[in-house]
Amino acid sequence: MTSKIDHLSDLVAMAQKAMGEKGGKRTFLAIVGAPGSGKSTTAEALFEALNALHPGKVSILPMDGFHFDDAVLREMDRLPWKGAPDTFDVGGLRSILQRLKDGVESAVAVPVFDRELEISRGSARIIPAEVELIIVEGNYLLLDQGPWNSLAPYFDLTVFVDVPEAELRRRLAARWQGFGLPEEEVTRKLESNDLPNGHLVIAKSRDADIRYLAT
Repeated sequence: MTSKIDHLSDLVAMAQKAMGEKGGKRTFLAIVGAPGSGKSTTAEALFEALNALHPGKVSILPMDGFHFDDAVLREMDRLPWKGAPDTFDVGGLRSILQRLKDGVESAVAVPVFDRELEISRGSARIIPAEVELIIVEGNYLLLDQGPWNSLAPYFDLTVFVDVPEAELRRRLAARWQGFGLPEEEVTRKLESNDLPNGHLVIAKSRDADIRYLAT
């Protein structure tokens, strides 16, 4: 049954409970939401709170680090739809999750998406063996279609960040306006890519353990 919460402190408590149930073994918590839902902000806030309680035991693995490079997307004729489900290296993400789950390496390097450069930087973050909780965040982690559904066995606790569509639209428009894009280009990005992706996430994701009612 999905639990509904609206305070970060509740999310912290549930994450700690999941860690306790693993008995010191590595725990994976997935945070999912539509574009503009604030899932990255939620993941960072959760990390800060948990890291204060468990220093050095928590890390973040962003799905965005597994974006295909723009050159690859051009070859695929998918660059205008960057951010859609088929523009990510799901196999690469699955491979990293498996290495982290195996826990036999002293450290695992993971990629991070650079929003200023609009590219993924390989081996940009190190997750050491001491980390017990990994917060995986991204749009499609609960998507109930291949190849995304192959990630399901890795997650011990799942969170869906729930935001009304009107607020998603406002946030996404503000994001693109912040890059100095003209209004017609902002509208095109919203209607042709961001909002359809958001509708897909909302309609086709598996039920999460927690529905986080963000404001």
